Formats: sequence, structure tokens, C-alpha cells
Amino acid sequence: MVKTVFSIGLSTGENLVIKKNRLEGEGFLGKGKRVAIVSGIHGDELEGQYVCYEMIRRLKANPEYLEGTIDVYPALNPIGLTVADRMIPKLEKDLNRMFPGNRQGGTFDRAAAAVIQDLEGADLCIDVHASSRFVKEIPQVRICEEFAKKLIPYAKHMNVDMVWTNATETVHESTLAHSMNVKGVPTLVVEMGLGMRINRNYGRQVVDGIFNLLSEMGIWKEKPRNIQFPVLSTDGEVEFIRAECSGMFIPAIEHSHFVKKGDKIGEIIVPIEGRVEKEIIAGKDGLVFTLREYPMVSEGALLARILTDIRTKKTKEAE
Repeated sequence: MVKTVFSIGLSTGENLVIKKNRLEGEGFLGKGKRVAIVSGIHGDELEGQYVCYEMIRRLKANPEYLEGTIDVYPALNPIGLTVADRMIPKLEKDLNRMFPGNRQGGTFDRAAAAVIQDLEGADLCIDVHASSRFVKEIPQVRICEEFAKKLIPYAKHMNVDMVWTNATETVHESTLAHSMNVKGVPTLVVEMGLGMRINRNYGRQVVDGIFNLLSEMGIWKEKPRNIQFPVLSTDGEVEFIRAECSGMFIPAIEHSHFVKKGDKIGEIIVPIEGRVEKEIIAGKDGLVFTLREYPMVSEGALLARILTDIRTKKTKEAE
């Protein structure tokens, strides 16, 4: 059942309307666990739209498997999604820097507060994002170090390639995920793909993971097959590779590629002079989980991230 979470008229004559689709198992109305799936905070991140669609489609196809409640919020920033703008149009504000909101504040502060209020009491929240339009990401769950002990048991069932634990001081306190975790609702942030695009393979991978997690929580009676377990990471095990000069970046490897120290990741070229300005070399062994897609770069631009020490981690986990 589609319900309105928040609605208000805007000075432009438009209406800001945030909706959710609530799906409840037969005989479980108001009973059982509740999981919320949220997306569309940033209007240029479209991967979550496919995830929400596929979740609702599968839930409707097999309602007899659902033993609880699933709330799906595809578009928390519907105006941004309409114009594919990361920010709130005209205001140029990031909605994911406005939580937990303020019910007596401005329009979007009130919208953020209404979303938080609606999410409270959920047993789990999954916040689905995409990367920017500049770099491509493999499916991953990002969690704050402060809440890692509570969140990793959920994240490991999400069928993603990695779980990246970020240091607490690098996490903005005004994000939806941080606000919900502070309120006691376990909240995972999923990131994948590329801004302004939809990768259906990634979307299906994440949807399979969500259903796997629902099965583990006792909400979904069917267990998905071929579920993978992620590599767990921390900030100290991720190597950031940035451009040392301006030019056009031409990758020499594929995304989600394993490299060894000394391998060539790509090069920065100067087209008008027909020369290579800089070769980009891996400083460590590992998995390239972030790779730049947009060729034009300036000095300091992110080119790649490498998840290192994978062999050591797998050995320790096996022990």
C-alpha cells in the first residue's frame, strides 16, 4: 500500500511529496519485524531506483513468503530525482546533511524530520546509494566504526563484494544512516555502480542480498542461492590513488580487477601533444574496487581505490 510520509506546497507552485510502499505478509499486519529500504536521497544516484522496483516486484510476486513488514521509500529527494541533481534544486543543499531534521524548521528540515519519525521503530534500515558520475564502485556496504560491532552481523549477509568500515571521525553526523543508528535502528549504507546510470547486475546482486538478510532475520521464508560473503575492510587497508597532474585518464585495467604492486592501472595523457604525462602504478597488491570512469582529471582527483591485504584477511577468517 502506497502511503504519503510527508507533503507540503512549495513557493514554485509544486508539491514536495515523499511516499513509501508498505508491504505486509498475510496475517502479519502490524506484527513481526519491520525493515525499511530507503533511496533517492541524492537525485543523481539512480541505482537505488532499480533496487526498490525489484524489491517490490519480488515481494508482490511471492507474498506468501513474507512474514513481517517491508517499507520501501524510493525517493526521499523527489525533486532532485526529477532533474537528476544531487542536491536539493535551487537551494543547493545536500539532504543527507540535514538529518535528523527539525519539525519547526524550513521545508526540507521538516521533511527530514518526518522521514526519521516514520523510520523509527524499524528493526533494520538499508540506505541505498550510487557512486558519483566520475567513479564506479563495486557493490559494497559502508558502515561507521562507531556502530561496526552492531552492523557487521547484518552486512555480511548482504551479498556485496566488500564491507568498508569508515573511521568515526570521517562520517558526517547529519546523514540519515548516522541519525538512525544513533536512535537505535541498525542502518546499513549500500553503495554501488555509477551516478546517473543503472547497472541491473549490481542491482540484482544487492536485491538478492537483501532477501538473504530478510531470510536470516526470519522475515522471508525463501533462502536465495549463490550468496557470497564480503571481504571486511577498514580505512587502514584502503589505498587511495589520486592524480598528480591534470589531463585525460585512460585506465589500463577493468573495474573490480586484482592488481599486484607495480602493475599499471592507467595513464594520464595530453591529447594535443600526443604524449603520456603520467603512468599510474599500483603501490600495493589488492582489489581495485573504485575506478574512475570520467576521463578528464585535475590534480588531486580520485582515480582508484585498492582494497589491500585481502590474502591475509582471508587466511585469518579461515583460521
